[in-house]
Amino acid sequence: MNTGVDEVNDNAKSLEDNMRIDYISNHLAYVQSAIENGVNVKGYFAWSLLDNFEWADGFSVRFGIIYVDFKDGLSRYPKKSAQWFKKFLH
Repeated sequence: MNTGVDEVNDNAKSLEDNMRIDYISNHLAYVQSAIENGVNVKGYFAWSLLDNFEWADGFSVRFGIIYVDFKDGLSRYPKKSAQWFKKFLH
């Protein structure tokens, strides 16, 4: 399963991506329900690890759980969702 949620490229709000946390959390609850109902789930992938260039939208939206600063040497910063996902996995 592959999921993704975009957000408008707003540098001031990009690191506090509570909407993405809710989105991933809800998807994982449905995955758990599917497993409990006998579905053979092989894996889950949050789209995407890093903010990237989207063919249809360029750099105007962000999908990653890691913020990429395209104007500062591609510096990377974990978003709030990355910290949440790390805690979920442990």
